[in-house]
Amino acid sequence: MVKRIGVLTSGGDCAGLNAAIRSITHHAITHYGWEVIGIRKGTTGLINRPLEYIPLTIEQCDSAVLRSGGTLLGSTNKDNPFSFPNSDGTRSDHSDDFITAYRELGLDALIGIGGDGSMHILRQLAQKGNINLITIPKTIDNDLGETESAIGYATAVEVATEALDRLQPTAASHQRVMVLEVMGRDAGHIAIASGIAGGADVILVPEIPYKLENIYNKIKKLTDNGRNFALVIVAEAVRDEAGQPAVVSSLGERIRYGGIGHYLGEKIIEATGADVRVMVLGHVQRGGQPNAADRIIAAAFGIHAVDLIAQGKSDRMVAWKHRDIIDVPIQQAIDAYHSLQPTDVLVRTARGLGICLGDQ
Repeated sequence: MVKRIGVLTSGGDCAGLNAAIRSITHHAITHYGWEVIGIRKGTTGLINRPLEYIPLTIEQCDSAVLRSGGTLLGSTNKDNPFSFPNSDGTRSDHSDDFITAYRELGLDALIGIGGDGSMHILRQLAQKGNINLITIPKTIDNDLGETESAIGYATAVEVATEALDRLQPTAASHQRVMVLEVMGRDAGHIAIASGIAGGADVILVPEIPYKLENIYNKIKKLTDNGRNFALVIVAEAVRDEAGQPAVVSSLGERIRYGGIGHYLGEKIIEATGADVRVMVLGHVQRGGQPNAADRIIAAAFGIHAVDLIAQGKSDRMVAWKHRDIIDVPIQQAIDAYHSLQPTDVLVRTARGLGICLGDQ
């Protein structure tokens, strides 16, 4: 019989995480009478000694939490329990420490909020330690399979759209080409959605190969038609003309993208002589207040996750499909990576609007 559940956030932060934590806490306590334990710093909170956790209460999870960005529990995107960094620079397997801590806290189930990488690690821990695990999809990239949307994506798109809204008037005032680089890892969902919403003239995504000449031709056509500015939006994982990714640094196996916006800006200047400015939006897309869509989906995900535990289910990820909440096997969601497809509705929409995607 369930009496106490744990909740943690893992991977990069985003808007809407606290709304999910609030939803889980309220539903578990008021509807089922359970205790809720918030685990700090993702999986690291159950590896460190002493353990890092806090009891979550309805009073803590009020409406102010609903509106706040980030995660009140903290997170990690580098401390893999199966290859945990030690103080001497070596790495070791601390998965047993995590499992032992789960037992010490008397947890009957665990809700993990994260992306595909976090879910993969959490599922490994659950399989090894016989942990009842439910996961909630969180990623601004929106590249998790089996769900039409994940926590954080809607706010990231809204932030990028607002950036284009603010860049357009200054671009027109100074007769400039504005290049906006947005996040999204290896998927172009943020770029295509915000590019359409923000009236971009050129949208470049990693899934669609491009030629610089096509971008130059689009800008020239705008100029020939009397337009004195252009808006270009590019996803961070788009490669240069030689097919190489623009990389800031590489931390172990994790690559940090950055620089494709400046690369394109220089190329546009060389080819067209245009006055170009580049803006890298970066982590601004992760921070700040969640918009209404992210608050709503986070609340719905949290309720369904708690209900799944009450039903005795585990190894399931909650998902949004066809305007409803469903749940699918976690591994199925991880395996069904969701990149932008050339036939997707937003790609067709962009082409219908005459937006240049770089391939023609």
